[in-house]
Amino acid sequence: MKRFATLVFLAAAITAIAAAASAHAGSAGTSTDPVVVSKFPAAGGLAGNSVVVRRTPAPNGKKIKTFHQFTSDYHVQVILATSVTTGSDGKPWYHIEIPGRPNGGTGWIPAGSVELKPTAAQIIVHVGARKIDVYSHGKHVVHAIVAVGAPGMETPLGHYYVQIAFVPVNDPFLGVWALETSAYSKLSDWPGGGIVGIHGTNEPWLLGKAVSHGCVRVSNATASKLKRYAPVGTPITIEMG
Repeated sequence: MKRFATLVFLAAAITAIAAAASAHAGSAGTSTDPVVVSKFPAAGGLAGNSVVVRRTPAPNGKKIKTFHQFTSDYHVQVILATSVTTGSDGKPWYHIEIPGRPNGGTGWIPAGSVELKPTAAQIIVHVGARKIDVYSHGKHVVHAIVAVGAPGMETPLGHYYVQIAFVPVNDPFLGVWALETSAYSKLSDWPGGGIVGIHGTNEPWLLGKAVSHGCVRVSNATASKLKRYAPVGTPITIEMG
Protein backbone atom coordinates (compact mmCIF):
# COMPACT_ATOMS: atom_id res chain seq x y z
CA MET A 1 0.00 0.00 0.00
CA LYS A 2 2.86 2.38 0.84
CA ARG A 3 4.46 1.63 -2.52
CA PHE A 4 1.19 2.38 -4.31
CA ALA A 5 0.81 5.65 -2.40
CA THR A 6 4.37 6.59 -3.31
CA LEU A 7 3.69 5.92 -7.00
CA VAL A 8 0.53 8.01 -6.85
CA PHE A 9 2.47 10.84 -5.21
CA LEU A 10 5.21 10.67 -7.86
CA ALA A 11 2.66 10.65 -10.68
CA ALA A 12 0.96 13.70 -9.20
CA ALA A 13 4.30 15.47 -8.85
CA ILE A 14 5.26 14.70 -12.45
CA THR A 15 1.86 15.95 -13.64
CA ALA A 16 2.31 19.17 -11.68
CA ILE A 17 5.80 19.71 -13.07
CA ALA A 18 4.60 19.09 -16.63
CA ALA A 19 1.72 21.52 -16.14
CA ALA A 20 4.08 24.19 -14.81
CA ALA A 21 6.45 23.65 -17.73
CA SER A 22 3.56 23.91 -20.16
CA ALA A 23 2.35 27.12 -18.54
CA HIS A 24 5.88 28.56 -18.67
CA ALA A 25 6.21 27.63 -22.33
CA GLY A 26 2.89 29.27 -23.03
CA SER A 27 3.89 32.48 -21.29
CA ALA A 28 7.25 32.43 -23.07
CA GLY A 29 5.45 32.12 -26.39
CA THR A 30 3.29 35.11 -25.55
CA SER A 31 6.31 37.19 -24.60
CA THR A 32 7.83 36.66 -28.03
CA ASP A 33 4.75 37.90 -29.85
CA PRO A 34 5.60 41.01 -31.91
CA VAL A 35 4.88 44.41 -30.42
CA VAL A 36 2.55 46.07 -32.93
CA VAL A 37 2.59 49.86 -32.92
CA SER A 38 -0.64 51.77 -33.35
CA LYS A 39 0.77 55.27 -33.82
CA PHE A 40 2.12 56.19 -37.24
CA PRO A 41 4.36 56.89 -38.99
CA ALA A 42 6.67 54.40 -37.33
CA ALA A 43 10.20 53.38 -38.31
CA GLY A 44 12.76 50.73 -37.46
CA GLY A 45 14.72 47.75 -38.70
CA LEU A 46 14.07 44.15 -39.62
CA ALA A 47 13.60 41.55 -36.88
CA GLY A 48 15.19 38.89 -39.09
CA ASN A 49 17.49 38.62 -42.09
CA SER A 50 14.94 39.54 -44.75
CA VAL A 51 11.28 40.18 -45.50
CA VAL A 52 9.23 39.97 -48.68
CA VAL A 53 7.15 43.03 -49.50
CA ARG A 54 3.78 42.11 -51.01
CA ARG A 55 1.12 43.95 -52.99
CA THR A 56 -1.60 42.98 -50.50
CA PRO A 57 -1.52 42.06 -46.77
CA ALA A 58 -1.53 38.33 -47.45
CA PRO A 59 1.12 35.57 -47.37
CA ASN A 60 0.27 34.71 -50.99
CA GLY A 61 0.08 38.35 -52.14
CA LYS A 62 2.10 39.32 -55.21
CA LYS A 63 5.77 39.85 -54.36
CA ILE A 64 7.07 43.37 -54.99
CA LYS A 65 10.60 43.12 -53.62
CA THR A 66 12.69 41.72 -50.78
CA PHE A 67 14.27 43.83 -48.06
CA HIS A 68 17.41 42.51 -46.37
CA GLN A 69 18.72 43.45 -42.94
CA PHE A 70 21.53 45.43 -44.54
CA THR A 71 21.59 47.50 -47.72
CA SER A 72 24.08 46.88 -50.53
CA ASP A 73 26.43 49.45 -48.95
CA TYR A 74 26.22 47.77 -45.52
CA HIS A 75 23.89 50.17 -43.77
CA VAL A 76 20.99 48.90 -41.69
CA GLN A 77 17.83 48.78 -43.79
CA VAL A 78 15.27 51.18 -42.36
CA ILE A 79 11.54 50.58 -42.82
CA LEU A 80 8.86 53.28 -42.56
CA ALA A 81 5.30 52.12 -41.90
CA THR A 82 2.26 54.35 -42.33
CA SER A 83 -0.57 52.12 -41.07
CA VAL A 84 -1.49 48.61 -39.87
CA THR A 85 -4.28 46.22 -40.84
CA THR A 86 -5.28 42.61 -40.29
CA GLY A 87 -4.10 40.41 -43.15
CA SER A 88 -5.77 37.43 -44.78
CA ASP A 89 -3.92 35.23 -42.29
CA GLY A 90 -5.56 36.99 -39.34
CA LYS A 91 -2.27 38.61 -38.31
CA PRO A 92 -1.23 42.30 -38.32
CA TRP A 93 0.48 43.68 -41.44
CA TYR A 94 2.17 47.06 -41.91
CA HIS A 95 1.69 49.29 -44.93
CA ILE A 96 5.16 50.59 -45.78
CA GLU A 97 6.89 52.99 -48.15
CA ILE A 98 9.25 51.44 -50.70
CA PRO A 99 12.41 53.38 -51.69
CA GLY A 100 13.29 53.29 -55.37
CA ARG A 101 12.06 54.23 -58.81
CA PRO A 102 9.33 55.09 -59.44
CA ASN A 103 8.89 57.23 -56.35
CA GLY A 104 5.81 56.65 -54.23
CA GLY A 105 5.84 52.85 -54.14
CA THR A 106 4.13 51.12 -51.21
CA GLY A 107 3.55 47.56 -50.05
CA TRP A 108 2.73 45.29 -47.10
CA ILE A 109 4.88 43.27 -44.72
CA PRO A 110 4.02 41.12 -41.66
CA ALA A 111 4.24 43.19 -38.47
CA GLY A 112 6.33 40.45 -36.86
CA SER A 113 9.09 40.92 -39.46
CA VAL A 114 10.14 44.35 -38.14
CA GLU A 115 10.70 46.21 -34.89
CA LEU A 116 9.24 49.70 -35.17
CA LYS A 117 8.75 52.77 -32.99
CA PRO A 118 6.62 55.85 -33.72
CA THR A 119 8.70 58.64 -35.24
CA ALA A 120 9.16 61.88 -33.30
CA ALA A 121 10.29 64.22 -36.09
CA GLN A 122 9.17 65.45 -39.49
CA ILE A 123 10.89 67.29 -42.35
CA ILE A 124 8.97 69.43 -44.82
CA VAL A 125 10.73 70.88 -47.87
CA HIS A 126 8.94 73.71 -49.70
CA VAL A 127 10.41 73.63 -53.20
CA GLY A 128 8.71 76.80 -54.46
CA ALA A 129 9.58 78.86 -51.40
CA ARG A 130 13.06 77.28 -51.14
CA LYS A 131 12.54 76.64 -47.43
CA ILE A 132 12.83 73.71 -45.04
CA ASP A 133 10.89 73.18 -41.81
CA VAL A 134 11.66 70.56 -39.19
CA TYR A 135 9.39 69.50 -36.33
CA SER A 136 10.50 67.45 -33.34
CA HIS A 137 8.10 66.10 -30.70
CA GLY A 138 5.46 68.49 -32.03
CA LYS A 139 7.69 71.57 -31.82
CA HIS A 140 8.85 73.69 -34.77
CA VAL A 141 12.64 73.57 -34.42
CA VAL A 142 14.03 74.56 -37.84
CA HIS A 143 13.01 77.07 -40.50
CA ALA A 144 15.72 77.77 -43.06
CA ILE A 145 16.55 78.51 -46.68
CA VAL A 146 17.53 75.73 -49.12
CA ALA A 147 18.69 75.19 -52.68
CA VAL A 148 16.68 72.76 -54.79
CA GLY A 149 16.86 71.01 -58.15
CA ALA A 150 17.40 73.02 -61.32
CA PRO A 151 14.86 72.97 -64.19
CA GLY A 152 14.90 69.52 -65.78
CA MET A 153 16.47 68.06 -62.63
CA GLU A 154 13.75 69.07 -60.17
CA THR A 155 13.67 67.84 -56.59
CA PRO A 156 10.87 65.22 -56.68
CA LEU A 157 7.66 65.98 -54.79
CA GLY A 158 6.13 63.34 -52.55
CA HIS A 159 6.42 61.52 -49.24
CA TYR A 160 9.77 59.97 -48.31
CA TYR A 161 11.96 59.29 -45.27
CA VAL A 162 15.55 59.42 -44.03
CA GLN A 163 17.36 56.17 -44.80
CA ILE A 164 20.92 57.02 -43.77
CA ALA A 165 22.55 59.88 -41.86
CA PHE A 166 26.30 60.47 -41.87
CA VAL A 167 29.26 62.83 -41.79
CA PRO A 168 30.55 63.31 -45.38
CA VAL A 169 34.19 62.42 -44.81
CA ASN A 170 36.58 64.14 -47.24
CA ASP A 171 33.69 65.63 -49.22
CA PRO A 172 33.23 69.31 -48.31
CA PHE A 173 30.67 69.68 -51.12
CA LEU A 174 28.13 67.82 -48.91
CA GLY A 175 28.89 69.98 -45.89
CA VAL A 176 29.12 68.87 -42.27
CA TRP A 177 26.13 66.49 -42.21
CA ALA A 178 24.08 64.62 -44.79
CA LEU A 179 20.83 62.69 -44.95
CA GLU A 180 20.18 60.08 -47.63
CA THR A 181 16.47 60.02 -48.42
CA SER A 182 14.26 57.39 -50.04
CA ALA A 183 13.54 59.77 -52.94
CA TYR A 184 15.04 59.45 -56.41
CA SER A 185 15.59 62.21 -58.96
CA LYS A 186 16.61 62.10 -62.61
CA LEU A 187 20.17 62.82 -61.52
CA SER A 188 21.53 63.94 -58.17
CA ASP A 189 24.77 65.17 -56.67
CA TRP A 190 24.78 62.02 -54.55
CA PRO A 191 27.57 59.48 -55.03
CA GLY A 192 26.26 57.05 -57.63
CA GLY A 193 23.58 59.52 -58.73
CA GLY A 194 19.82 59.37 -58.51
CA ILE A 195 19.28 59.34 -54.74
CA VAL A 196 18.09 62.64 -53.29
CA GLY A 197 20.10 63.86 -50.34
CA ILE A 198 19.51 66.67 -47.87
CA HIS A 199 22.95 67.98 -46.99
CA GLY A 200 25.11 70.89 -46.02
CA THR A 201 27.15 72.84 -48.54
CA ASN A 202 30.46 74.61 -49.08
CA GLU A 203 28.68 77.01 -51.47
CA PRO A 204 26.20 78.84 -49.20
CA TRP A 205 25.80 81.69 -51.71
CA LEU A 206 23.72 79.31 -53.87
CA LEU A 207 21.08 78.77 -51.19
CA GLY A 208 17.67 80.05 -52.25
CA LYS A 209 18.25 79.02 -55.85
CA ALA A 210 17.28 76.08 -58.07
CA VAL A 211 20.75 74.83 -58.90
CA SER A 212 21.18 71.24 -57.75
CA HIS A 213 20.67 67.94 -59.59
CA GLY A 214 17.75 67.15 -57.29
CA CYS A 215 19.30 67.24 -53.83
CA VAL A 216 18.23 69.71 -51.16
CA ARG A 217 21.15 71.82 -50.00
CA VAL A 218 21.13 73.58 -46.63
CA SER A 219 23.62 75.70 -44.74
CA ASN A 220 26.05 73.87 -42.53
CA ALA A 221 24.35 75.45 -39.51
CA THR A 222 21.04 73.95 -40.64
CA ALA A 223 22.74 70.63 -41.38
CA SER A 224 23.97 70.53 -37.79
CA LYS A 225 20.38 71.00 -36.61
CA LEU A 226 19.26 68.13 -38.85
CA LYS A 227 21.84 65.97 -37.11
CA ARG A 228 20.24 66.85 -33.78
CA TYR A 229 16.57 66.72 -34.70
CA ALA A 230 16.09 64.41 -37.71
CA PRO A 231 17.31 60.85 -37.08
CA VAL A 232 17.13 57.93 -39.45
CA GLY A 233 13.51 57.02 -40.14
CA THR A 234 12.24 60.61 -40.04
CA PRO A 235 9.38 61.15 -42.55
CA ILE A 236 9.96 63.75 -45.27
CA THR A 237 7.37 65.66 -47.26
CA ILE A 238 8.58 67.50 -50.36
CA GLU A 239 5.91 69.86 -51.66
CA MET A 240 5.65 72.70 -54.14
CA GLY A 241 4.54 75.39 -51.66
